[in-house]
Order: sequence, then structure tokens, then C-alpha cells
Amino acid sequence: MAHSSSGLTNAEPIIGRHRFFILFSYLLVALILYPYIKEGTFSYFVFRVLGSVGILLTLYAISLRRSLLAVALILAVPAILARWLLPRADASVTSILYIIFSFVFDVFVVVIIFRRVFTNQKPNSETVFGALCIYLLVGFSFASLYGMVAMLQPRAFYLDPLMNLRATPDRFDFVYYSFATMTSLGASGITAVSDEARSLSVIETTIGVLYLAVLIARLISAYRHPSTLSREDAP
Repeated sequence: MAHSSSGLTNAEPIIGRHRFFILFSYLLVALILYPYIKEGTFSYFVFRVLGSVGILLTLYAISLRRSLLAVALILAVPAILARWLLPRADASVTSILYIIFSFVFDVFVVVIIFRRVFTNQKPNSETVFGALCIYLLVGFSFASLYGMVAMLQPRAFYLDPLMNLRATPDRFDFVYYSFATMTSLGASGITAVSDEARSLSVIETTIGVLYLAVLIARLISAYRHPSTLSREDAP
């Protein structure tokens, strides 16, 4: 029993030191599985339940103090309820509000992780995984915004019938479009038509380019001058 208890005690710090790695792994798996999850199936329901688990995992990864944790929980509750109560998003006020709260929660999380990553004077593997989490979270967040725009404006996006099997975009189409836009690769087969959709696309492209530039500059600076950072940390 004593040996088992000691093993659990040692496991907890290990998990705690790799929170961003765990969150990044979850986000990456979600991105990989998206194309294989079809609406109306049991796997789709399981995927939405796991989305709720992902929100809780995000809260664990950013490990907030009590005051900020209360704010995060207030923002997270609508996002969790949306996954349980709204199997399919529509243009209703309730659905729009859920998407807005989810987006605000994502922005809140991104800001917290951004501060952790860019104020860390001694970058390590967790710093890198934290930066990667930001990138994936931004991609998923903009996918939700594109979905909301499409709900309010059904013709905001055009799907090329020669390259798509359906006439209207679904959730994965927006995920695909979001990451293709953020990486400046361009999403073949889907085009932003409305001014609002185009504006969001420009904003996401700009964020993606600037973020990578700032991140690379920050990491190069940190790893190139470790002795300077050490002196700054010294009393």
C-alpha cells in the first residue's frame, strides 16, 4: 500500500509538469478525428462529450488562481451546455449566444496561455507546447466564428460543387477553412463570399502570420541569450 501511495504521489507532479503537452495532444487528436465524425451517429455524440472533457482539461492546463477560475467557469459552463443540449447548431438566439460564450472562453484561455508562454524567461518543452496550444485554439475558435456567420448568412461561404460532395458547409468545412486560412495555404473548394466572412478571414490570416513571427523571434531570443536571461533572474 505504501508503495502504491508513493507511486501516485510521484505521478501527480509528472502530470502537472506536462499540462500543455496533454492539452496539445487532445487538440491534435480532435483535429485528426474531425473528418471521421459524422452528425447523427453515436461517435458524433461521444465526440461532443469529449469536447466537454476538453474544456475541463483546458481549465486544468492553465491552472488559474481562484478569482480567475471563477471567471473561466462562468464562461465554460455555456460551452459545455452547448455540447450537451444543442446536437446541431442553428440560427436561434440560444445557439448564437452559446457560440459567443464559447469564443470568449477560448479568447480568455488564449490570453492566459500567451502570458505564460511569453513571460517565461527560460523556455522549455512546456513553453513550446503552450505556444502550439494557442495556435490550435485560435484555429478552432475562428472555425466557430465562421460557423456562426454561415448560420446568420446562409450564403456567406460558397462550396465548389466540383470539389465537394455537399452543397452547404458543415463544421469540418469551417475547421478546414480556418486552419488553411491561418496558415495562408488557402482552402480550395470553399470560398468566403460575404464581407463579414472575408473580413474574418483577413483577420485570421494576419493573426496567424504575426503570431508565428513573434513566436519564432521570442524563442530564438530566449535560446540565443540564456546567460543574459539568467542574470536578469538573479537577485
